[in-house]
Amino acid sequence: MSFIDATDVTKTFGKNHVLNKVNFHLESGSQCVIKGASGSGKSTFLYIVGGLERLNGGNIFVGDHDLSKMNDDQLARYRNEAVGFVFQFHFLLSSLTNLENILLPARLGKKKVNEVESYITGLAKRLGVEECLEKYPYEISGGQQQRINLIRALSLKPALLLCDEPTGNLDSANSEVVTELLLELSEKQGTTLLVVTHDEEVSRHFDRVYHMVDGVLS
Repeated sequence: MSFIDATDVTKTFGKNHVLNKVNFHLESGSQCVIKGASGSGKSTFLYIVGGLERLNGGNIFVGDHDLSKMNDDQLARYRNEAVGFVFQFHFLLSSLTNLENILLPARLGKKKVNEVESYITGLAKRLGVEECLEKYPYEISGGQQQRINLIRALSLKPALLLCDEPTGNLDSANSEVVTELLLELSEKQGTTLLVVTHDEEVSRHFDRVYHMVDGVLS
């Protein structure tokens, strides 16, 4: 049974069809990538799966969540509890330490911070950024910032990890490291992983590759 089950998903902005009857199915714990040029609709589809955008037609289920029927409060809870996001830009707040940035989803979700912090420390050790936790984002490298971003996305152990051009601001060496970490953590934790990218070097790491062209997925 599919964990993500999208049927005839359509999205329009004005008269422009950004997504045209997209059908997509992904099993729980699987990893896949959607390739496409800028403006192809791949990021819009990712945002719909993540509850950041609403679809105009069709249906989409993520686990037992029927996204097309959820109100704003339900979508906000879904995003906080079920989904981790990794974007091209890390969106770390410069006024907070990296640890405080990582803990924001837990605080917003009124989770037990002590329990989350223990898990975070373990992830930081595995990713080689434990010494960065008490520093501020501007005090660490771009590769380290993206790893902090990844830890924040995984901090609440989401069932689904969504990544939009996660290596877009990284050099080739750090891009390779982050891609391998995404796959490793997904496999070890049983997290369903969906990545959208235009980067051939990222997509070659995945066994399952889809293509988005002008809002059509193949």
